[in-house]
Amino acid sequence: MIDLNGKSILVTGGTGSFGQRFVSEVLHKFPRIHRLVVFSRDELKQYEMSQRFPKSKYDCIRYFIGDVRDPNRLTRAFEEIDIVVHAAALKQVPAAEYNPFEFINTNIIGAENVINAALDKNVETVVALSTDKAAAPINLYGATKLCSDKLFIAANNIKGSRKCKFTIVRYGNVMGSRGSVIPLFIKQKSDNLLTITNREMTRFNISLQEGVDLVLYAMEKSLGGEIFVAKIPSYKIMDVAKAIAPDAEIEITGTRPGEKLHEEMVTTADAPNTIDIGNHYIILPVVHDIKKKRYLDYYKGKLMPEGFSYNSGNNDKWLSVEEIRQLVNMHVQSKF
Repeated sequence: MIDLNGKSILVTGGTGSFGQRFVSEVLHKFPRIHRLVVFSRDELKQYEMSQRFPKSKYDCIRYFIGDVRDPNRLTRAFEEIDIVVHAAALKQVPAAEYNPFEFINTNIIGAENVINAALDKNVETVVALSTDKAAAPINLYGATKLCSDKLFIAANNIKGSRKCKFTIVRYGNVMGSRGSVIPLFIKQKSDNLLTITNREMTRFNISLQEGVDLVLYAMEKSLGGEIFVAKIPSYKIMDVAKAIAPDAEIEITGTRPGEKLHEEMVTTADAPNTIDIGNHYIILPVVHDIKKKRYLDYYKGKLMPEGFSYNSGNNDKWLSVEEIRQLVNMHVQSKF
């Protein structure tokens, strides 16, 4: 595993669910980290986080109020930073459809601002968080994250002689995250009625810890320009319902605008540049053959065949009802 002792790290969106888990993990595993900057626009969450991770106990930690829309503030925050984890984003699909340019400002313009600040301040590594919705997007949120991914990949082409490398990690909905189906089902259980949009729906399953592990892995292994995709199990939405409220009635409400039946991580269009390295798939940047050979030699991965895709419906790993119940009890704060 990468050694972050002595490094200075900044996390955009540092007060979000991922950011807080990442900060906790880094403080626990790397006690000699030089500086850990929590960058976010939410002063209340920063205050609450400072109660959990106080400077009196963690001398390395800094709380920096700012917005990725503000390039000047980012440039100031990136002073003497070695590694940036870019987790800041607007994420709610319905809100994106109603407020499209707000999502463009944060998810696209904000990504470009992060890239420029990283280049200006000679940051060593930037790892940006992506989403399944960026793969063949059908909603505005996914489209903004696809643009963001493309910006971070292309940033490797304009860094010149700088040492900075930009890479991406992609995963689906985190188990129990805000706005996801599991907290909704737990809340609806008391009414003995669960609302489901489509009985055939499937999703990937990843925990916050697995998301953090993927970021640390990409931070260590990346050459720059890759999209790291974890191999994780899927579940059927009806099995989630059985795990949480087996006796509840089911109301089918219909698939919502912008909602896919299955989560996609790797599309058939990505297949020619996707390699299998065991626990992960990596979508390589589209480069000339000589540079592509460098990636293939480095990772010693197997190129995927034409027509390959990776989505939650064609996965070969599935969670049982009992496994889902155990994971919910382990990872979701609201127990049932």
